[in-house]
Amino acid sequence: MKETKGGQPMWIVIVTGIGCLFGFLLFRKNALPSPGGHEPDGRNVSVIVPARNEEENLPHLLESLKAQTVQGFEVIVVNDFSEDRTREIAERYGAKVIDNSVLPDGWTGKNWAVWNGYARATGDVFVFLDADIRLAPTALASLLLARERSNGVVSVVPYHRTEKLYEKLALVFNMLGVFAFTSIFERSNPRKGLYGSCIVALREDYEKINGHESVKSEVLDDLFLGSKFAEAGIPVVNSIGCGSVEFRMYPQGVRSEIEGFSKGAVLSTSTLSPRTIASVAAWLVGLLISESVFVFAWLRPEWAWPLAAGYALYTAQLLVLMRYVGSFGLVVPLLHPVASLFFLGVMAYSLYQVAVVGHVRWKGRNVRVGGAQDR
Repeated sequence: MKETKGGQPMWIVIVTGIGCLFGFLLFRKNALPSPGGHEPDGRNVSVIVPARNEEENLPHLLESLKAQTVQGFEVIVVNDFSEDRTREIAERYGAKVIDNSVLPDGWTGKNWAVWNGYARATGDVFVFLDADIRLAPTALASLLLARERSNGVVSVVPYHRTEKLYEKLALVFNMLGVFAFTSIFERSNPRKGLYGSCIVALREDYEKINGHESVKSEVLDDLFLGSKFAEAGIPVVNSIGCGSVEFRMYPQGVRSEIEGFSKGAVLSTSTLSPRTIASVAAWLVGLLISESVFVFAWLRPEWAWPLAAGYALYTAQLLVLMRYVGSFGLVVPLLHPVASLFFLGVMAYSLYQVAVVGHVRWKGRNVRVGGAQDR
């Protein structure tokens, strides 16, 4: 093992330094364009929102839709067998509410809900939004402009607005999400995925790939939907939502946060470029090695300074990049090993669900991996 003159291993400096560099390589500030005085191209717009027990989130989304600078669009909320006030709230805001029908064999719940929303939509442009999305007043105009410029389909990785401490544990997950969808290596990936919380597509493009029916059995419908668009020769563009599109992912509690992230933690790498996966792995290895300072500073004092330097480097990077990723305060970024432990725990749980149990749990349903319907 190569060591410095003081007996401090040089490999720690090299690995953490290279890992941190990969983080800057992966991150791209692909923000949505400012609409300025641009007027949308006149196409009719349908906003489609699948909603299952979303009484906490829906008021924020629907209120933000009412405040958009672009008006005249229809809002369709698909009530997916909710047991709370989802339907009542959607109707109160004037949305067209559709009660989802019984789930057919071979479909997953969200895909079926979105497909039923599409079946009732009248627009030429579809804006698919999760119920936890919140939009700035110019966000819809920016989304429509981004789609026009791309001449394809656009998705957005929202800025994560957190409030409670457990929500801030999502730091590593959210960083990796931005890395995966803005990676320079994904630009030429023929299987590039979409981020499902916010997708904008032309009706003709959506129908060309047979929409969500083409991915009806997939747990991670958004990733495979992006691949379908790409295979059909339709450009796929992913942006970050900082300043325009944000969400509060799991206000219902830490259990829903664990379920939500574990649902796709293992499977989410399936459509990524190998170069993106290798770069993310290098960043993660450097991060975890730097965080071992709290162990090896006592066991191997000669490693303390190299590890501390790596820890400081990663902490600085997280503080810089999180401004575009989410509101994580200072405690969790400064003590990022806590977020890393949460990440590793959820990854282990996700692997257990996929490899041993054969299904993942989400919103009261068991969603089987590999194409069977959920209940």
